[in-house]
Amino acid sequence: MAKNKISLLWKISIGFIFGIIFGFLIGPVVPNTPILNNYVMPFIDLIGKIFLRLLMMLIVPLVFSSLVAGAASVGDIHKLGRIGIKTLALYLITTAVAIVIGLAFGNIIQPGVGMNIPAGLQANAREAKPFLDVILDIFPTNPIASMVNANMLQIIIFALFFGIACIMAGERGKKISEFFENVAEVMYSVTHMVMSFAPYGVFALISITAAKFGVSILAPFAKVILGVFLGCIIHALIIYSGMVVLFCKKSPLWFFKGIQEAAITSFVTRSSSGTLPVTLANVRENLGVSEGVSSFVLPLGATINMDGTALYQGVCALFVAQAFNIPLTLEMQIGIVATATLASIGTAGVPGAGLIMLTMVLTSVGLPIEGIALVAGIDVILDAARTCLNVTGDTAVCAVVAVSEGEILKS
Repeated sequence: MAKNKISLLWKISIGFIFGIIFGFLIGPVVPNTPILNNYVMPFIDLIGKIFLRLLMMLIVPLVFSSLVAGAASVGDIHKLGRIGIKTLALYLITTAVAIVIGLAFGNIIQPGVGMNIPAGLQANAREAKPFLDVILDIFPTNPIASMVNANMLQIIIFALFFGIACIMAGERGKKISEFFENVAEVMYSVTHMVMSFAPYGVFALISITAAKFGVSILAPFAKVILGVFLGCIIHALIIYSGMVVLFCKKSPLWFFKGIQEAAITSFVTRSSSGTLPVTLANVRENLGVSEGVSSFVLPLGATINMDGTALYQGVCALFVAQAFNIPLTLEMQIGIVATATLASIGTAGVPGAGLIMLTMVLTSVGLPIEGIALVAGIDVILDAARTCLNVTGDTAVCAVVAVSEGEILKS
């Protein structure tokens, strides 16, 4: 019976495919069908939102408990610092490379040429915070409030301090760290419960998206979508595969097969943070990364590693510039690389956060912030690709760091 049991991955994939087909089929008839419009679609939308809420429910307790346990389990403050430096360096380097790839595709594909949009287009985007304020906001004044508000950067900072303090406190700290290890294990069990609902949540989310936007939304901005998707694929196949082969001495197929559930979940939910429970499970169970490394690297990556979002900034910045007939000099494009790399540190791993980050990038090089309105219409499609790349990058860096520390447990 066990051999004939359908895996969760196949169930999610089936839900994904049927969701797209269902959405494309009923999308055109929804507005003229009261039953579909008033009952069926709201019910399907409710299922998708419940799934997202269940994932979001896991984030704060899972991140805090796993980070405290992960930091404390290292047992050596110097080793923790070494892992942290490696992780941050890899995240920032891969993010900068991603932006360069995005700018390259923007220059090659020329997505906005010919649109000739006059200035004055209105948009409803929130203004991004100054970068110094982003840095200041990393540090919490009230960790309880940070947890209530799900401020992930502040939670991570407090969890790291707490985990390091457990090491410094000796035997008493060890008792506390063991408690959080138990909490983390319970949260992993809760994660498995939530993921059993994933095929239905995936079907609901993707069918609503397909029904709402349809195939027609792809046509006017096909070049932007092509640039972002191709850029994400190339970044994954060249940069991440190269890292896995060079540092882990493993086949890219081993890597991508091991993290496929996390990749699909992130593509559908469009949330790095929401996918974190699945990412943790895939990295530990399929790649064999130790709990100490995965509990530190992945929650950090879900917050600050935004390769897909950064690549998207490069393509979209050029798209906006070309649409408004504003030339971007080499210096301005270098400024985009620097700004987007640093801005990625403060970008939340939730659906749509890339649009907020894009406002900072556009402002930094003097492009009209009204251009956000152009991208917003297809952002849900772009968000799926960039989030998938974000999560894939988290797992690649996690594997590399684990190998460098000798903490890959199995093939």
